[in-house]
Amino acid sequence: MNNPYPVTDDNGAESFTRSLQPLWTVLAAFTTYFCMYGFRKPYAAAEYANAEYFDLTLKSLLVTGQTVGYAMSKFIGIRVISEMPPARRAGALLGLIAVAEFALLLFGLLPRPWNILGMFLNGLPLGMVFGLVMSFLEGRRISEALLAGLCASFIVADGAAKGVGSKLLALGVPEDWMPAMAGLVFTLPLILAVSLLARTPVPTQADQAARSERVPMTRADRLVMMRSGGVGLAAIVCMYLLTTILRSIRGDFAKEIWAGLGVAAAPDTFVTSEMLVGAGVMLCNGCLVFVPGNLTAFRLSLGTCLAGFMLILSAIVFRTSGLSPFLFMTLTGLGLYLPYVAVHASIFERLLAITRGRGNAAFLMYLADSTGYLGYVGILFYKNWADHRGEFLPFYLRICELASLLSLVCVITSLLYFSGNRLRPQDSQEQSNESSRTA
Repeated sequence: MNNPYPVTDDNGAESFTRSLQPLWTVLAAFTTYFCMYGFRKPYAAAEYANAEYFDLTLKSLLVTGQTVGYAMSKFIGIRVISEMPPARRAGALLGLIAVAEFALLLFGLLPRPWNILGMFLNGLPLGMVFGLVMSFLEGRRISEALLAGLCASFIVADGAAKGVGSKLLALGVPEDWMPAMAGLVFTLPLILAVSLLARTPVPTQADQAARSERVPMTRADRLVMMRSGGVGLAAIVCMYLLTTILRSIRGDFAKEIWAGLGVAAAPDTFVTSEMLVGAGVMLCNGCLVFVPGNLTAFRLSLGTCLAGFMLILSAIVFRTSGLSPFLFMTLTGLGLYLPYVAVHASIFERLLAITRGRGNAAFLMYLADSTGYLGYVGILFYKNWADHRGEFLPFYLRICELASLLSLVCVITSLLYFSGNRLRPQDSQEQSNESSRTA
């Protein structure tokens, strides 16, 4: 495959630097989002035991408060991320993280249970971080590899952030101040990573020819793109909603699920299982970069989703046959992250490359993400106020089974919908007319 970052012969050092640019880009993206988790997830390592308000544990209230803020951020991001000019991305990233750390300081200062407000405000800016980082990487011939590397960060970071939180608690940091302290641990590497990410070259003309030009969107552009996707796009969004619910329950209540399996999960257990999942997902989804045909790659990415849901169902079946808790958690993690990352790294990227729609894949990602997190908020409210048994493992198994079966239906529906002549370049005249009417 041709190098998307051309190497010139006029200077050997400059040529070497440019040849390594994709590596630096994915490293900067990975580190940026990895560090973001240091501001979002460490609190989940604390138990907040013997603290109940409104007939709910403080832990459940904190998870719900942050998730509501995060879900609202996704809806705000539909417009903000899709319209963000490239020159403002780095500054916006640092600004969002600063607001999130201020919210964690507020969490430590306010008395319980009013410090839930700090956790809500923490989630509000963080939901837009992924879209800004993704915007640096999309629209390139190697976007799948870059985006798979980015997605590996949130798989590994989930466990790593909780590990940092657990270690800070072991050092005697109070539970309410531990999240803010964890954020400070990640501040310097995040600033360095964003500085490096800001130096990412824009997509080349060859990239644009292969994947379409990615530009800031207007409201009219967003309406045209949603209408052109039809039932197939709706099915993908529905599948992503179900996958987000699975991922969020597994991530936010990992400690409780491990306990239900009979394992007292130590910080190293979190990290080890997620590293294996991250490596497998990055390999499977990253390999799609070697598929030059956009339509073939799009269908293969949907096939990856099918394989993931079948893996989850198989793990549930074999759990009763002696499957170890560690292997069960690793397999279900791999099964849910295969489709989750496929949407981030390939499905929308290739769909936009086929249709040549005016806009960016980050918009489609936030369209799906906002729906996914809205669904998870609904599940949290159900879990908190309708299901009082407090048994996380049975609840998790039921959700895994139901979500996997429904997701299989969604993926097959999308494959059938896009199997005809529905995937074609969008009518540029239609877009032009729509933009004129909306302006």
